[in-house]
This record gives sequence, C-alpha cells and structure tokens, in this order.
Amino acid sequence: MIKPLTLGNKTFPVNLIQGPLAGISCAPFRRLTWRYSRPAFSCTEMISCKTIIHQPSHTKQRYIHKDSEEGPVCFQLSGSDPQELAEAVKRVTDAGADLIDLNCGCPVKKIRSRGAGSKLLANTSLLYELITAMKANTHVPVSIKIRVDNDDEKFNQAVAQVVSEAGADFLVVHGRHWTQHYETPCRHDAIAYFVDALSIPVIGNGDVDSAESLQTMLATGCAGVMIGRAGVGQPWLIRQLIAAAQQEAFTLPSAEERRDMLLEHVRHLIELIGSEKFAMLQARNFAKYYARQMASRAEFHAAVNQCENFQSLTAACQKYFF
Repeated sequence: MIKPLTLGNKTFPVNLIQGPLAGISCAPFRRLTWRYSRPAFSCTEMISCKTIIHQPSHTKQRYIHKDSEEGPVCFQLSGSDPQELAEAVKRVTDAGADLIDLNCGCPVKKIRSRGAGSKLLANTSLLYELITAMKANTHVPVSIKIRVDNDDEKFNQAVAQVVSEAGADFLVVHGRHWTQHYETPCRHDAIAYFVDALSIPVIGNGDVDSAESLQTMLATGCAGVMIGRAGVGQPWLIRQLIAAAQQEAFTLPSAEERRDMLLEHVRHLIELIGSEKFAMLQARNFAKYYARQMASRAEFHAAVNQCENFQSLTAACQKYFF
C-alpha cells in the first residue's frame, strides 16, 4: 500500500525510497529519479567518515553534492569510530542531509576489514555507541541499514534490541546475509521479524523491481520499501510502481526519452566530478541499464565500452536508440 511515511521528525508523502548504489547514487542519478519518480527520498553512495572529514572539497564533491533540482536526500555513512562518525554526521547535516544512515550491511572485504559495514553487526556494544553518536550530533532522522542472519535468531534479536535501545529513528533491512549474493532470494520472513520486534518503522529492501515484488515486500508489514539495483537506468520506476499500486495508467518513456536521460546523467556526472575520462568509465557500468528494452542491448553496451568521450557516447546513443 502506498501511503505517507513518517520517520522521526519528518513525514514523506509516499513510502517508496531509492536506495544507495555504489558508483551510481550521486546527484546526477538522484536528480533524474526525483524528476521522474518523486520518491520519499533518495540515498547517496556509501561515504566513508574519513572521506568526509579529511578529504579536500573537490575530492569529496562527488559524494556530498546535493543538487538544487533533487528532493530529500539520505546521506549514508560508513565508519566504525564513534568520534569520527559524530564529526561526519555534523558535517553532512551542515551539507544539507535530510536523513542520515549508517551502513551496517556492506559485505565488501575491505570495508569489513576496517570493522565497518556488515562487520558492525557482530559488535552490538560498538553499534550502540555509533547510533547514539549519530543521534547526539544531528537533528535529522537517523537509521542503520543492515543485513540479516539466516540461522541465528539470537543474532537478529540482539541487533533489534540495540537499535531500539540506542534510539534509531528507523531501520532498513536488506533480507540477505552478508555472505549471500543477489542470486539468493531475499528473505522476507527475516524482514517481517524486525517489523514485529521493533516499534520504530522498518524499511524493507531486496529484489523489488515490479508491482508483484513490491506487494510481496509490503506483505511483511514494513512501513516502506527501498528500491535498489532496479532503479538504475529506470529513473521512472518508482513512479511506475506507485501507479500500478494505485491502479493508475502509466506510459513508459520512449527510446528517445531514455536516450536523453542517459546523456543528461553522463553530462551532469562530467560536470560534477570534473573529469570526462572518469565519468565515461563510470558510464560504462550503468549505460546498459538505460537500454533494458533495446533488442540490441549487447551491441550498445559493447559500443559504450569503446567510448572515450561524451561526443562518442552521444553518437552511440543516436545509432542504437533508434
């Protein structure tokens, strides 16, 4: 059911969210999502607290820039030191964060080796310190985003208890264990466990890409749903899901419109990071998703991998999107 979503001291008109995506979720992606979908809010890429505190402004601009043409933004932080997290929270609050999330689900080895990401779930006393540090240093709603444990009910109980006692405003639950990849189905029963165990709102995350999968997620009782990978190359997806849930008509964008979205995404990415070369390298990772409905998707992807500048990308789009 599409309905208003209240998280801490903020209320949003809908309960669908665009989640954080590494290498994708900077301002050019989020502004397109806002224009075509108007989600409750969108998330930044995961940002290291050390980057926020120690990197020069031009280096961290990709992560912290908030565009004037986008809606509410949740800044997702990564870290394991309460003092560093406190300082990072102050800085992103000043940068315009509407909400702040601590990543406690990332399975990447280098993140876990620093004691961050999903590693934090094994240390509930530290997790308590981190959540309380966030709460003490911002006026915006704070959350943590976790993965579940498939076989250890006591583990999930301990996480639920610390989230509640530390005063998080809401919890985002990705229904997989940190060792599981995307081919493993999302565990909706594990999300439902946290819905039942907590009095704060729980946001469900995992495998939502259609009206049917959205209904399956909402059946867990979660207050809201976070869309992840499916939103890449489909900035209209959340609006399409809302229309389906409310039995409203929705017209998919034309090939020409999808081409223009991709080129706008890349053009603004070049402007944001100040490097056409680096932006084109990133575009190779996401351009193919704008071509989901294209019969020659593989050929288009191969052509994009040969593009070294925006002009050549524009030519490839002109060739393959028609």
